[in-house]
Amino acid sequence: FNACLDVILTSGLPDANLTAAQLVQLPVYSVGHSNGALLQVLIGSYFSEKIPKANAVISYYNRPATEAIPYFEQLSALASQMMPVVESSPINSMARSASDAWKVLNDTAGAMIPTYDQEAVISLNKFVDQLPSVFKQVAQGISKFKPTPSENRDFCKKSYNVQRTLLVKFNFDTIDETDLLEETLKPRVESISGTLEKVSLSGNHMTPCIQEPRWQVGYMYTPADAIAQGLKTLSLNDTRVLSRTITNWFSSLEE
Repeated sequence: FNACLDVILTSGLPDANLTAAQLVQLPVYSVGHSNGALLQVLIGSYFSEKIPKANAVISYYNRPATEAIPYFEQLSALASQMMPVVESSPINSMARSASDAWKVLNDTAGAMIPTYDQEAVISLNKFVDQLPSVFKQVAQGISKFKPTPSENRDFCKKSYNVQRTLLVKFNFDTIDETDLLEETLKPRVESISGTLEKVSLSGNHMTPCIQEPRWQVGYMYTPADAIAQGLKTLSLNDTRVLSRTITNWFSSLEE
């Protein structure tokens, strides 16, 4: 993200007729949902530079792997049983060489494209390199995220650095952990003279992910069109309230 932001602040957005000078003073705000909200909080805790001016944290969620991933323990047992078969398979040797092949492809692309984003390539290479060890750990029965949720809370409680934070929860979200996050961050935010606000809205954990249904009205407006538009309005109502809530909160920071 920071690499992308640096490019924009250097070159501007020509397609939108915006120069770098017009963008450089704009504040950086962050919005994250569920596991993305967890990443927001961790970034705001592990780093003190190039962090957002404000965070909108939606439906915070950080539970152990056995709770976060359905049937995780059963899948781990299955992976453990299948590992000897996989290791003896020719496909396994192909998978082991996939990382090297990927790096060769990246090197070739880098030589052909001068503006190749090397930072993105490095990040992607690290991701590819981790895959074999992840599969091996699952096969060995390892069933915990690292750091653990409790370790994350302990670290964020003493290291969170974002000055202004909005916590958003929904009234029909059974896996939300926003209240726990509020309890965790409140002392830290107060110690850095920041603000921590929380709102509860109508909706559920999937409300931020709802897409606008596509319905093309025909040549003549029919009862079916009326029903479809009514359902469209209902399905998007909570999402629109969420959008307005966050937008208004960000706008209030500049007053």
